[in-house]
Amino acid sequence: MKIMQEKTLKTLFKTHKELSLFGRYINSENLTPLLSKLKTKMQITEVGKSVNGLPIHTITFGSGDKNILMWSQMHGNESTTTKAVFDMLNVFLNENNEAIHVLKSCKICIIPILNPDGAQSYTRLNANKIDLNRDAQDLSQPESVVLRKVFDDFKPDFCYNLHGQRTIFSAGNDNKSATVSFLAPAQDVNTTVTATRKVAMEIISIMNENLQQYIPGQVGIYDDSFNINCVGDTFQAHNVPTVLFEAGHYANDYDREFVRELIFKSLMVSLDYISNNRIKGDACESYFEIPQNEKLFFDVIIRNSKGEDVAIQFLEKLVDDEIVFVPKIEKISDLSDFFAHREIDASGYEVFGENSATLSVGSEIDFVTINNEKFSLKS
Repeated sequence: MKIMQEKTLKTLFKTHKELSLFGRYINSENLTPLLSKLKTKMQITEVGKSVNGLPIHTITFGSGDKNILMWSQMHGNESTTTKAVFDMLNVFLNENNEAIHVLKSCKICIIPILNPDGAQSYTRLNANKIDLNRDAQDLSQPESVVLRKVFDDFKPDFCYNLHGQRTIFSAGNDNKSATVSFLAPAQDVNTTVTATRKVAMEIISIMNENLQQYIPGQVGIYDDSFNINCVGDTFQAHNVPTVLFEAGHYANDYDREFVRELIFKSLMVSLDYISNNRIKGDACESYFEIPQNEKLFFDVIIRNSKGEDVAIQFLEKLVDDEIVFVPKIEKISDLSDFFAHREIDASGYEVFGENSATLSVGSEIDFVTINNEKFSLKS
């Protein structure tokens, strides 16, 4: 399998990274000037409005006969893929690079923020408190209707369902964070490995091969239990190869800037592969070697205390247009079967909160005291 080379990918990212987008809080206001820049060479269309009346746009470009539909921020607080999409879009604005052949083979349609209300409030759900990724059949929400209409009108040959995942996931049962995860969703209750799924699996295999250069052992696969209410399962059931992307956690990368680069490279590698090949799903075997995601990580674990281990998980809160990571005690027990992105060794001493308070599950806490020494819990 010939895939785009690392030197090319590195140069493309460094040259075309969208510097105006950074961190975790990305909403429609951030996109307004970017859409104005893109409309010089791409078709920008308002295809609907959110519950609160915010516009939902598509960005369409390319002249090929392979139609690829992408959508990001279906969950408003999952913004890493949106950043990577605009890095990619900058590549295709420049007609003098090694990726321009993609536009001759493919026509690409992107909804950069499907859930602008959720993006604005930094929540998973839309303004009606509905998970759009469980609304594929009912189509009860305006955002769901928009996506389905774009799908029906554009008639994609491939779909990219772009998401972000929490820091809790491991790639398999090892002490390796699931930094990027994928799934070729099932299209029936028996999770049959259909011809359509095999095409999606082959595309994932290509991206995984590339990612192993940067994050060996840190790519995961989600459970493929079938749920027709999920968008990916629905589109796969319509025999359109659909790939779920999940941008996860890398060490000390809570802003997801390194992961953004990995998603960018995955997008470019997969588009290059689609443009250069007639994919039949014959090269999907390595998909089944990718470990399944498990929930084995906490953000912080305090070990070897006089009492039990203490697990800390960060809450993501929107404060003054910035995301603040608030440490919260998630679990106090024997955590020998779990891993952490950071560990604190209590060396046999008791662990206390502020003013020598006893720790309790559910408490939000910025630091702990161990043997009269303060340890910050913040990222």
